[in-house]
Order: sequence, then structure tokens, then C-alpha cells
Amino acid sequence: MSKFSRTTDMTTGSEMRHIVMFSLPLLAGNLLQQTYNIVDTMVVGRYLGDDALAAVGATGSITYLFYTLCIGLSVGAGIITAQYFGADDERAMKSSVFNSALVTAIFGIVISLISVPAARPILELLNVPNRLIADSAAYMRIACGGTLAVAAYNWINAIMRALGDSKTPLIFLGAASILNALLDLLFVVVFKFGIVGAAWATVLTQALSVISCIIYCFAVSGEIKLTADDLHPDKLMMSRCVKTGVPIAIQNGLISVSMVALQSVTNGFGETVMAAYTVSMRIEQFVQQPFSSLNAAVSTFTGQNIGAGKQKRAQNGVQSAVKISVMFSLVVLVLFTAFGRFITGWFVSGKNVINIAAKSLIITALFYWSLGIIHTTRGFLNGAGDTNYALVNGMAEVVCRIGLSLVLTKIAFIGFWGIWLTTAATWFVTAMVSLIRYRGGKWRLHSIVGEK
Repeated sequence: MSKFSRTTDMTTGSEMRHIVMFSLPLLAGNLLQQTYNIVDTMVVGRYLGDDALAAVGATGSITYLFYTLCIGLSVGAGIITAQYFGADDERAMKSSVFNSALVTAIFGIVISLISVPAARPILELLNVPNRLIADSAAYMRIACGGTLAVAAYNWINAIMRALGDSKTPLIFLGAASILNALLDLLFVVVFKFGIVGAAWATVLTQALSVISCIIYCFAVSGEIKLTADDLHPDKLMMSRCVKTGVPIAIQNGLISVSMVALQSVTNGFGETVMAAYTVSMRIEQFVQQPFSSLNAAVSTFTGQNIGAGKQKRAQNGVQSAVKISVMFSLVVLVLFTAFGRFITGWFVSGKNVINIAAKSLIITALFYWSLGIIHTTRGFLNGAGDTNYALVNGMAEVVCRIGLSLVLTKIAFIGFWGIWLTTAATWFVTAMVSLIRYRGGKWRLHSIVGEK
């Protein structure tokens, strides 16, 4: 197969070097993508107040649910493409690109159509306070209405990553991030559009980023060279994309459902705790990006090497990634312990919110090492084609997050701190389950390459 100009063959050379060098552009891209949420939070919190910030936070778990369902399918597309790329099967690789695009587009459209009219009823079920629900619903309709752009962006990212190119999407995302910040200020501060202004700024910049990236990759640079013969639906390949991606989408959905349940518990403690939870979640999402980057890097590395029949090399890669994630976890713990109040003060000015959010960061940071294990082993298992485990992983998070939140927050001397203790305990349990699956070796039986 002819290798494209920006792609990387990870089946030879240093395992750690491949993972680190591939992770860095991913990390930069993930951090830029998180600036969408960070800028929204800072602009809303600073210019519209704590209640507006709580209204945005009340929608977080729902929008995450719809987004991750689409993201799961794109991950599946990337796994298939990476294994065919590693196996040097160009015809099958191109077929997986086109047919995964069809599956992702259909799924994204359906999610967009479902989520918009359901916004207010869902928020009412989550016990969002009446004085916040109008703003929350308005924000959610716009954010979820843009799910198709999120699905498309994650699909093109997954395809490019599978081919070893983590740099091209970064260029477009960087430009879009700057535009997002400018539109946030324009819509919220200058035009006084309120909370919906922040939502529109995010959706418009996401759409621009994905359109630009797809045009460049397919029409301008020729990074992905599809001919007319490649542009036809293939039921077998579409089925394969669904079979691989749906378990990951369901896993993401299950995790999101557990996050929705935790958000509901949080809402019961009032606006101050809701705002603190929103701030801590925004910061946590930002800090988690190195773990997510390692996840994607390990998945691509594993997929290419499993496709090439190099299982031992794939295992060496995930072991290197675990070491990196543990070292990073220790650094974050030190930073949050020393500067937690200063960091949370960037988002809100209320002293009570800052106090709660700063302490909550330390609670969860104590267990970031287990979160690192989750991401690295999950990336390996997905890359190996063992996506059925994703359902087990998702169930573990649901049981822990829902069950523990209901128990811990009812204990008098714990109270609302049980929200963050639940998150920490959930990470620990899920990490142990992931390690058991990895060491069990069932992933050896799930290679996609060679399936009929």
C-alpha cells in the first residue's frame, strides 16, 4: 500500500517513541477542543454569573451523552481502518473509510433530531431548579442540535489517527479555537445574546473545523485518496463498522447515563454545589486530555500492530503508556494541592464555590493514576478489536457511580463530598476490572483483519 505523506507506520521502531510523538499532537488538539468548554465556562461565569454557569453545567452530562454515542462509532471506524492499514490492505481500508462515514452521518443526524425536542423534559427529570431550567433548555437545544458536527469531526479525526496522522486535524482545530473565543466574546459580551450566545459560538466553530478538515483531506491535499470505485455502500463493511463501534458507543452511553445520575444528585444540593461541580468538571475534563491522548495513541498503535500480527509489540506499547500516565498523575496531584484555589478562581468569584471546587480537585486527583490505567488499557483493548469488553466497562461505571452516589451522599458527615468520592471510587474499581480483562488475554481472539 502507498503510504500517504502525513501517515505513520507504527509497526516498526521504538514503541514508546511512537506513542509519545503520536500523542503530542493529539494532546494539543484535545486541549484546544477543551478550550471550547473552558472559554464558555469562563465567559458565562464571569459575565453572566453563577446562576448562568449552573444552568450550563446542568446540561453537561446530557450533551456528553449524545456526543459520546457518536464518538463511539467514530472510534470503531478508526479501529477497523488502523487494522487494515497495518495489514497493508488498501482496498478494505478505503472501503472502511467511506462506509464508516455513512454510518456516522446517519447516527449523528438521528441523535440531533431526537435531542432538540427532548431538552426540557430531560432537564425536568434531572431536577434542575425551575429558575434555571429555561436557560438550561435553551443552551442544550443548540448544543445538542450540533451533534452532527461533533460526530463528523470525531470521525475524520479517527480516520486520520488510524492512518498515523495526528497533525492535520490539529491545524484546523487551532484556528477554530481562536474563532470560538472571539465568537464567545462577541455573542455574549458585545451582542448580549446571553447563555445561547456561548452555545452558538461553540456549535459554529465545531462545524467550521470539520468542514475545513474534510475538504482539505479529501479534496485539496489528497491525504485520503478515494476513487469512484470506493464510493459505494458495502453492507458487510457497514455491518462491521456498527459491530465494532456500537459497543463503544453503548459504553460511552452507559458512562454518560451514570454521569446524568450523578448530575441529578448534585442538583439536589443547590446552586452553589452545582456551580462547584461544574467548575471541577471543566477543569477535570481539561486535565484528562493527556489520558485521552494516550488512549487514542495506544488504540492506533495497537490496531496497526495487531493488523500486522505483532501482538507482543502491541503489549509493549500499552506498558509504556501506563508508565507515562502514572507519572503525569503524580504531577497533577501536586499542582492541585498547591494551586487548587487559584485555578478554580479563574472560573468563578464566589468564595463558597471556590472552596468546594478546590477541595474536590484534590479528592479526584488522588485517583488519577487509576484513570490513567482505564484509558491506556481501554485503548489497547479497543485497538485489538476487543470492543465487546466496552459493555462490561460501561456497566462497571454505571453500577459504581449510581450506587455509590446514592449511598455516600446520604451519610451525614460526607454529604455533598460524596459526589467527588463517588467519582474517585468509580475510577478505582473500573481500573481493576480493565486490568483483569487485559491480563485474561481474550483480546487475542478479536482481530478484525481476516473476518469474513
